[in-house]
Amino acid sequence: MALSFCGNDRGSDAYSVDNGVLDNGCFVDALNLVPHVFLLFITFPILFIGWGSQSSKVQIHHNTWLHFPGHNLRWILTFTLLFVHVCEIAEGIVSNTHMGSNHLHLFMPALMGFIAATTSVVYYHNIETANFPKLLLALFIYWILAFITKMIKLWKFAEANLGVQHLRFCITALLVILYGLLMAVEINVIRVRKYVFFTNPQRVKPPEDLQDLGVRFLQPFVNLLSKATYWWMNPLIIGAHKRPIELKKIGKLPIAMRALTNYMSLKDAYEEQRQNTEDPEKSPSIWRSMYRAFGRPILLSSTFRYMADLLGFAGPLCISGIVEHLNRKTTVKTTSETGDMTLGVYFMSSIELLQNTSVLAVLLFLALVLQRTFLQASYYVTIETGINLRGALLAMIYNKILRLSTSNMSMGEMTLGQINNLVAIETNQLMWFLFLCPNLWAMPVQIIMGVILLYYLLGNSALIGAGVILLLAPVQYLIATKLAETQKSTLDYSTDRLKKTTEILKGIKLLKLYAWEKIFCNRVEETREKELTSLKTFALYTSMSIFMNAAIPIAAVLATFVTHAYIEEERLGPAKAFASLALFHILVTPLFLLSTVVRFAVKALVSVQKLGEFLQSDEIGDDSWRNGDLSMPADSGKKYKYPGDTKAINRKGRYRMDNYEQPMRRQLRPSETEDIAVEVNDGFFTWGSCLSTLSDINVRIPSGQLTMIVGQVGCGKSSLLLAMLGEMQTISGKVYWSNKNRYSVAYAGQKSWLLNATVEENITFGSSFNKQRYKAVIDACSLQPDIDLLPFGDQTEIGERGINLSGGQRQRICVARALYQNTNIVFLDDPFSALDIHLSDHLMLEGILKFLQDDKRTVVLVTHKLQYLIHADWIIAMKDGSVLREGTLKDIQTHDVKLYEHWKTLMNRQDQELEKETELESQTTLERKTLRRAFYSREAKNQIDDEDEEEEMEEDDDDNMSTTTSRRSKIPWRMCWRYLSSGGCLMVFLMVSSKLAKHSVMVAIDYWLADWTSSNQRNKSRIDSFANGTNYTENNDPLEHYSYVPVFIILCGSAIVLCLVTSLTVEFLGVAAATKLHHNLLNKIIHAPIRFFDITPLGQILNRFSADTNIIDQHIPPTLESLTRSTLLCLSAIGVIAFVTPTFLIALVPLAVAFYFIQKYFRVASKDLQDLDDSTQLPLLCHFSETAEGLTTIRAFRHEARFKQRMLELTDTNNTAYLFLSAANRWLEVRTDYLGAMIVLTAAVAAIWSSSQSGLVGLGLTYALTVTNYLNWVVRNLADLEVQMAAVKKVNSFLSTESENYEGSMDVSQVPEDWPQHGEIKIQDLCVRYDPMLKPVLKEVNAYINPGQKVGICGRTGSGKSSLSLAFFNMVDVFEGKIVIDGIDICKLPLQTLRSRLSIILQDPVLFSGSIRLNLDPERTCTDDRLWEALEIAQLKNMVKALPGGLDAVVTEGGENFSVGQRQLFCLARAFVRKSSILIMDEATASIDMATENILQKVVMTAFADRTVVTIAHLVSSILEAEQVLVFSAGNLVESGSAANLLAQEDSLFLNLVRKHK
Repeated sequence: MALSFCGNDRGSDAYSVDNGVLDNGCFVDALNLVPHVFLLFITFPILFIGWGSQSSKVQIHHNTWLHFPGHNLRWILTFTLLFVHVCEIAEGIVSNTHMGSNHLHLFMPALMGFIAATTSVVYYHNIETANFPKLLLALFIYWILAFITKMIKLWKFAEANLGVQHLRFCITALLVILYGLLMAVEINVIRVRKYVFFTNPQRVKPPEDLQDLGVRFLQPFVNLLSKATYWWMNPLIIGAHKRPIELKKIGKLPIAMRALTNYMSLKDAYEEQRQNTEDPEKSPSIWRSMYRAFGRPILLSSTFRYMADLLGFAGPLCISGIVEHLNRKTTVKTTSETGDMTLGVYFMSSIELLQNTSVLAVLLFLALVLQRTFLQASYYVTIETGINLRGALLAMIYNKILRLSTSNMSMGEMTLGQINNLVAIETNQLMWFLFLCPNLWAMPVQIIMGVILLYYLLGNSALIGAGVILLLAPVQYLIATKLAETQKSTLDYSTDRLKKTTEILKGIKLLKLYAWEKIFCNRVEETREKELTSLKTFALYTSMSIFMNAAIPIAAVLATFVTHAYIEEERLGPAKAFASLALFHILVTPLFLLSTVVRFAVKALVSVQKLGEFLQSDEIGDDSWRNGDLSMPADSGKKYKYPGDTKAINRKGRYRMDNYEQPMRRQLRPSETEDIAVEVNDGFFTWGSCLSTLSDINVRIPSGQLTMIVGQVGCGKSSLLLAMLGEMQTISGKVYWSNKNRYSVAYAGQKSWLLNATVEENITFGSSFNKQRYKAVIDACSLQPDIDLLPFGDQTEIGERGINLSGGQRQRICVARALYQNTNIVFLDDPFSALDIHLSDHLMLEGILKFLQDDKRTVVLVTHKLQYLIHADWIIAMKDGSVLREGTLKDIQTHDVKLYEHWKTLMNRQDQELEKETELESQTTLERKTLRRAFYSREAKNQIDDEDEEEEMEEDDDDNMSTTTSRRSKIPWRMCWRYLSSGGCLMVFLMVSSKLAKHSVMVAIDYWLADWTSSNQRNKSRIDSFANGTNYTENNDPLEHYSYVPVFIILCGSAIVLCLVTSLTVEFLGVAAATKLHHNLLNKIIHAPIRFFDITPLGQILNRFSADTNIIDQHIPPTLESLTRSTLLCLSAIGVIAFVTPTFLIALVPLAVAFYFIQKYFRVASKDLQDLDDSTQLPLLCHFSETAEGLTTIRAFRHEARFKQRMLELTDTNNTAYLFLSAANRWLEVRTDYLGAMIVLTAAVAAIWSSSQSGLVGLGLTYALTVTNYLNWVVRNLADLEVQMAAVKKVNSFLSTESENYEGSMDVSQVPEDWPQHGEIKIQDLCVRYDPMLKPVLKEVNAYINPGQKVGICGRTGSGKSSLSLAFFNMVDVFEGKIVIDGIDICKLPLQTLRSRLSIILQDPVLFSGSIRLNLDPERTCTDDRLWEALEIAQLKNMVKALPGGLDAVVTEGGENFSVGQRQLFCLARAFVRKSSILIMDEATASIDMATENILQKVVMTAFADRTVVTIAHLVSSILEAEQVLVFSAGNLVESGSAANLLAQEDSLFLNLVRKHK
């Protein structure tokens, strides 16, 4: 057929204009081409020039982006325009098939219109980006021209009596309206921006966020298309491939999403309700405040959701239409001519267009794309709102914490745990509820619509299927609640297991030395057994839930189709069968999710209740006390000045600190009243109960002087300080502060409180850094030696997450903080309590008397050290909550002789203690020693870290860009296999085979359905063709029809059974793998050499047992299940489509390539963003608990504003990471959904062209529809699995640890029962090292110890004393020489035998939680008498007798319920219980007081009189009685002999050591 614009039908007058130019339809259509051509001619050059200049600038920065007025409306109208153009093209092409020759004018203008509309939006976007509105004139002219030409066409149609029943008339009318609206949008831009026709055009700046280059989250600012497809995320996600995403890269949040903005709107809504309620007692409703603040986006999201759900039903209906009309084509090829010929062309009705299968295929594609876009938009909006809500709630909770009354915290009404739960759990519950809440109202509508459609397709039998689904839904809810319960009990067991594991790891040295690893390992295994039982229940419920999910649709389909076969007259055709099958698939998701949503709704109700209670709890009184004299109203305005104005404070502070040398403050003496800094009149204060804690308080704190508050424990000294700070509730009375004194008090509390920050940040505490002052403070608090020990000096992180310091070190840092602050008043609450005497003196003289007094600061000091009273300018003595005496020491000496005498006796007693303390090595030295020991292993650990990194690097040697990227995107198959094989090969085989069988049966069901319905169709057409209806076919048909039913029932039944089998195998494979991995890990670590624990940080090992084990236990199995299911579903779908229409495979290749790249990029980016989200969450939670602990300090310092600011920053950082993560998920889902839609389109087109059997086409299309749902799950689960497999990798890395050699070359039977009977020790040429890589620590040591001899070993730190003690137990690598005990070389003995026959007392006493009996004799081999005897020898018998339960009395974790001295004595008793002839004491007296040490020495002399005792001494004085002394230096034995002999030698090292210690 020749192509011609107006067609060349014979006898037509297509080109004649006799009736007037406009009456020729072809001419009118040609006229419609003009505006489109005009636009293309004008815009192409501009775009071309624009793009050319743009590419030269690398990337226009986003701060030039600007939205013109009506931006979103324009995009929506343009998209609608494009859709109408598509309909117009379709209508033209279909009409053209009815004509004699090709009439190009039917679809050519429409095609040009489509191109022009696309160009218009590209053009507009570029103008907007360049902010050059004058160029919009071209579009304005285009809309006017297009509007006019379409109006002419519509007018001509109306003249020819064409109406709404003709499709082309409707389309033209729609186009007229759309062009009119676009014209209006354009006029509005001119009106607002005045860029033309006006003298002064308006200058507009882009939004504030975009001018800030730090804002990288561009979702709110990009155009509609980029918003819908997350196009702006491309650079980030693709860039992640080259280098990991870091916090810098994701930048800041836009202002509207910041926690502060959202907090303000939530707070306003909350306060508004508080003001509007008549009943002041009634608390404002949080729900209503949330609705007021965040209701609009939720409504928007719900609208999107409804649109998506409605579009979702287009799928089944289009399938039904396509199959129906294919049938019609294959059975009866007749075209019903319903249209009519007017103006020389054919006009069709809209029904006719919808009967065209190709049109339906395109419609199906568009409906899917739109449905998915709306769905993702709905998800995104709810997630963004949820994150905003969480930020607002966190800020609200934080502000409340800062105002909580102290009594709430100390009286236990509000525990730290509760606050942490609010922050970590309740806010997240509400966020999740918000994510899911549109489902609450969207799902019921979806379910009802689905049931109505099913009823329309299938009649009554549909109701039976729907009934099956509805009946089984409550069962799912039940399973879901059971799951939550089981999870709770599992958590309890795993906490218990972790506690026991931690104890083992902390006491691992002792366990190894006593050969008790097995016993304690079994304790952990017992708890693990309980945990596993709980896990199995959990697995069972999970698999039930998965099973219900898969089985419900099968059961529903079975019930529906079987009843339909028996009760309905009309046979089921493939069109209806597959449409209803697709509908059942749609219905399952909401029903499954509904149970989850309801559960979250219930949790959200509980969370809101808890939040409400918290927000209503008591607050601290107002700040009036800080504003000087209450009677001076002029001053009260200051109240609000400070918190917001932190900058001013710092500036002021800096000015003073620089002048630290010559204190400039107050040259002139102020008037008398100024001499009082703080005054309390008739004060009665309480901690929240009605009884007053402090009564009748009248005190004055003199300005610029040192005031001391003394009294017995619990008489109210600290309370007095807090009352002055306004932390207590005032019953009556007043606290006055002098005017000039107050915006902050430097306060050091009794309980030290540190931030998770560096040492320097803890001391400067927000003030600017002044080197001189800082140095002076550090010296005053003698912190320098401690800082020198830290790995990074004062830049080392300390606090909860950092390094653990001892009590004294923590307290000195807190005092340093108070000294450093430049405030007039300093409150110190018992700063000496955790310090030893030398440090206390130094701090008193250097810090308080010199540093603070030189600065003329007012100091209030609470103390028990009465010897410092002589330094006090003013003394306040307290007793039982009231002031006993007030005055100078002289006053008290003259007026209250009794009190003075009492103090003197106390002072004498303190002096005696002092002497004793100086004899002992001071406590500080010990603390420093502990700190040093903590870092002894740091270097080694760093070495290990480097090795780890090297291992990772080795995987790919050439470390250029491409290899790192390929490594980052590689899926850890090796780990997956390691995990699966841990579960057992049988389980893996079962899982794989049952999964394959299940999916094959599922395909078989649908194939059988296709065959069955197609046979019905064939019979039906046969009946139709026998119009006379001979009885022959009538009789034969029902039998054939019913013969399909039993097979169908059998297939469905077996599918349901297989669903059960697969869900059980996956879950129990997970349990088996978890059991095996944990068991191996525990055994490996318990049997690792001691060196492993020296170089591996405890936290790292614990992480394997906590976080990683948890992932392996609970997270991997469901991910694995979901991954295999969605992958197999997608594969089976593609297989079915390829089977129905093999041509589909050609189109599959490009789609597969696209899919490969999408998943590859997404997985890498998702992993990075997930890490960022995790790593930013911890500091936020820590900041909350930190603040709650240090409330008094923060409020005294007046640093609330700074802490709020920090909290907002942390919240925003975490929210940014989370937002990017969810945007990345949307990015992936939009892309996979569009790919799915492409698959549906290609499948449909291929089916239409290949003219297959209609039943099979229905089958193929139904499967294609499921692909869209599951493609993104494949990628999401892959990404999750990859992250989770890291846990398996970490656990696996520990499984390759070398174990100690427990066997030995001698058999146990060769060792005498009572060995070692004498305790004779020969050391011959002994060389010892910790590791083959390291230098020896002992070199060629030779010594001989007689049976029963008492031997002392001494030497400087690091000389190898302790290494020798470890060598006795074969804990270190003895690579030359040997130790022979009673004739047997210990290196040949099995470790268990050797270690169980010797005893040792370690320096740090270790006790385990459990009973006293467990601690003395875990093996349960001794009688009670033996245990009591041991306790008696250790002088503990009376104490233990007094405890409830005696020997079975409880020992808490780490033995915290006993003093250090008692713990050490328990260790002595433990050594005595084991009647061994050799006892080794490793610095056993280092951490105990004199009294305990005396007991120890006495016991060793009497109870161990006949045994060999080797004492390793840190104080030489303790071994002066020894019969033989070995002196070590640098790993060599330099001297040996009796103590007396060595002391007699002038140049002996021993004499040197003794002199040094004197």
